[in-house]
Formats: sequence, C-alpha cells, structure tokens
Amino acid sequence: MLKPKIRVIVVDDSALVRSLLAEIINRQHDMECIGSANDPLIAREMIRELNPDVITLDVEMPRMDGIDFLGRLMRLRPMPVVMISTLTERGAEVTMRALELGAIDFVAKPRVGVANGLQELATQIVDKIRVAAVAQVHRLPVAPHGVAAGAKPAVARPPVVPTLLGRVSTEKIIAIGASTGGTEAIREVLSHLPADCPAIVITQHMPPGFTTSFAARLNSLCQMTVKEATHGERLLPGHAYIAPGGKHFSISRSGANYVAVVDDAPPVNRHKPSVEVLFKSVAANAGRNAYGIMLTGMGADGAAAMREMRDAGSYNLVQDEATCIVFGMPREAIAHGAADEVLPLPQIAQALLIKLRGGSDQVHHRI
Repeated sequence: MLKPKIRVIVVDDSALVRSLLAEIINRQHDMECIGSANDPLIAREMIRELNPDVITLDVEMPRMDGIDFLGRLMRLRPMPVVMISTLTERGAEVTMRALELGAIDFVAKPRVGVANGLQELATQIVDKIRVAAVAQVHRLPVAPHGVAAGAKPAVARPPVVPTLLGRVSTEKIIAIGASTGGTEAIREVLSHLPADCPAIVITQHMPPGFTTSFAARLNSLCQMTVKEATHGERLLPGHAYIAPGGKHFSISRSGANYVAVVDDAPPVNRHKPSVEVLFKSVAANAGRNAYGIMLTGMGADGAAAMREMRDAGSYNLVQDEATCIVFGMPREAIAHGAADEVLPLPQIAQALLIKLRGGSDQVHHRI
C-alpha cells in the first residue's frame, strides 16, 4: 500500500517564493503542495479547509506577521511549521522567537538571488518538511491575562534561581548535542543550571548567521554566561559555549585547561557543526571528568562518539522519546549503548546537578 503523501501549504507574501516552493515540493515523490496563501488570514481558512500535514511560513507578511500567526496557530490548532526566514540579524532574532513558539525548524532564504538560492536549498527544504511531518508538536500555553497573544513575557531570567554548586573540580566539563527542536531543549536545561556550573560546550545543528542570536537569547535567560565559541579561548566554569553556525567546535587541552577549537573542516555526518566532532574531542580530552547530554534531533550525529565518551568514563544523560520533538539522535545514542540515564527533558538538569554534587539521589531511569 502506498504511503500517503505529505500535504503542504505554503504561506508567503512573495508570488515568486510561493511558486518556487510549490515546484520544489511537487518534485518530490512523497509530498505535494496542496495550496498557497499570500497572507495568514487566507492561510487560516485554507488550513481549516484542507487540513495540511505541514505548513511553510514566511515571517514578514501583510495584515499579520508570521510570528503573530504562529503564536495563534500553536495555541489553537498546533501543527508542524517550517519557517522560511531571511538571513539577516533581525531575521535570526525573529527565527529564535518562532522556534520558542513551537516552529519545528527553519530555512534561511537569501535576500538576493532568491530563485537560484531556493533551488540550491531545495534538498534542505524538503528534508525539513519530512522531519516536520513526523515531529511531535506541543500545544502552546494560552497567554496569561494581560499578555498579548504571541508576545514575549517580560521575564529576563527564570523565576527560580538554581542553587550554587560550590566546590566542583575545574576539570569537569559538560557536552550537549542537539538538532531539530534543540534550541528550546537546550534553553530548558541551561536555565535550570547555576552560575557556577562547570564549563558547558554545545553543538546545535544551525547554519551561519543564527547562532549569535541563539547565544544572546540564552545569555539573557540563564544564570551562566552563554556565548558563541571562539577559537583558542579557555573554557571557563560558569560559561556555556555554542558552536558557531557552519563551523565545527571541539575541545583540546592546554595543561590543566580546556581550550575551544573552532575550524572549517568538511561536514561530518552531513553536519557542520557536528555533534560527533565535539563528543569525540570530549571523550579524548576529558574522559571521566565529562558529562554528556543528547537532546532531541533527527538522525544519528554524535551517537557513536557519545558511546566513546561513556567508554572513556563519562556519565551520559539522554532525552526520552515522550519529550523529544524528534527522537532520532537520542534513539541512536541509546542503541549505541551510550546512555547512563534516559530522562524526560525537565528532569535532565536536576539529574546532572545530582551527579555534580556527588549525591546518590538518582532519578530512577537507569539503563
């Protein structure tokens, strides 16, 4: 029996972009563009009538911008959304907000040469639509009274300040890997860690131009200092370092210190940055002083290297299926025997802190 095609609606105010996206989608054997709309109000009726599997959504449109529309959609009728963002500083900030509101992923379209640019991105676009079609979509909570729909609450830091750890060896280091759905999963973990946490190194699959906004957003929400990694810098406690988009990030040793290595080597597992590259370096340089965390994402990037980390003595936490947007990378890590604990996302920071404090009050999901 033939598998039903993924039914997609394209929402974009540019007739050229709508036409190009429809053509790219209709070239695929497993998907079809069932409609397109030039603004969210038309899209709303189309979604109600046609019940698509996925929508692609532009950010800047007439009558209602894509972010307002996304916020309403994820509260009233949650469904998989792939954002089509412009590769600008504002575009990056808005894209981070879209992921926070529940968009599954995004594609960065060029500002000039859109026709050729979108054709070059065709494989990426349809891959992300396929991932979105199987992703777990969570309903956005209704906005509190007095907060406009889609508006960001004026809370700069989490209401509960994590308790300081006290004396922890500076040789300890935490490595996090994530892909689809990872921006919000990383925020959930980091925002529950204290200001004196060991250094954290993070690879989130993300293209150039977006990790600066991602790091700035996390820095405003977390007790730790969060920044993009810079080649050659010392990795300090109380800091989290994010792989720059389009570059690999790994660690090396300089005496007693860990040092960031950022390079432009070819993609690994089709990714750049690659979780595999980071985790391999942590296995080699940190051994039993490392803690690994694998969060939501499609594919297998980092699974084999996470097993290397565990073999070298690290303690590894893996996000469970129920709380993942996409369970690919965590599933592969478990299959490789890389996990010490498999936990719901809200329990990961707590379990990590218990290990860092040397406590025995383990969350009982031990593998």
